[in-house]
Amino acid sequence: MNTRGLYTLFYKELLRFYKVALQTLLAPVLTALLYLLVFAQVLEQRAEAFPGVSYSAFLVPGLVMMSMIQNAFANSSSSLIQSKVTGNLIFVLLAPLSAFEFLLAFVLAAMVRALLVGLGVCLVALVFVPVPLHNAGYVLLFAVLASAALGALGVIAGIWADKFDQLAGFQNFIILPLSFLSGVFYSIHSLPGFWLTLSHLNPFFYMIDGFRYGFFGAADVSPALSLAVVALFLAAIGALALALVARGYKIRN
Repeated sequence: MNTRGLYTLFYKELLRFYKVALQTLLAPVLTALLYLLVFAQVLEQRAEAFPGVSYSAFLVPGLVMMSMIQNAFANSSSSLIQSKVTGNLIFVLLAPLSAFEFLLAFVLAAMVRALLVGLGVCLVALVFVPVPLHNAGYVLLFAVLASAALGALGVIAGIWADKFDQLAGFQNFIILPLSFLSGVFYSIHSLPGFWLTLSHLNPFFYMIDGFRYGFFGAADVSPALSLAVVALFLAAIGALALALVARGYKIRN
């Protein structure tokens, strides 16, 4: 493995989002805090997802994971589409990097941004809402797997898109609906039959539900099932992204 080349590309991706940290790190934390304040204020006394867990506390892990999902995807996808549009992707492709090293650098950078945003959201939310920690291992495991999966999905979207509006369409019509309809703001057991079934087909639901289990020791489905689904989703998305990079689909012409 070309570790020097891998590290160089990874470091370049870190610098890319660090240089605009106000937009890439602080803005998502503020957005999540606004969601927490608004929804908690409106529904605190009207909803209880888990017995003995306040709605505000229930909301925090969902907002943390949703922020990580969206920012992991945004980091890798926006980097690739910018490089394609400006034409500087050719300099990355000329480097002696394998397809796996190319993909790994983008995914690792997306994971770092996602984890930083998630940590920021969690720390700020804890100032307003006390949240227990049942199993730190589950929290960390689901955070890493989910951010890696969305980083790889961002690579796929960035490769597929030829223009910024195509990437925006991918994010607005796929990523945002899946993340908002994944149980961030509610327990899926409160849904009627059709929407309950549909929620079980959403991989983002398992990311959030397993992550939430790490805090409360309670979940809508078995944490083992959530872990299996997220791991399989990561494997499938990672394999597809690697195949596209290796083939040079829309990046070598």
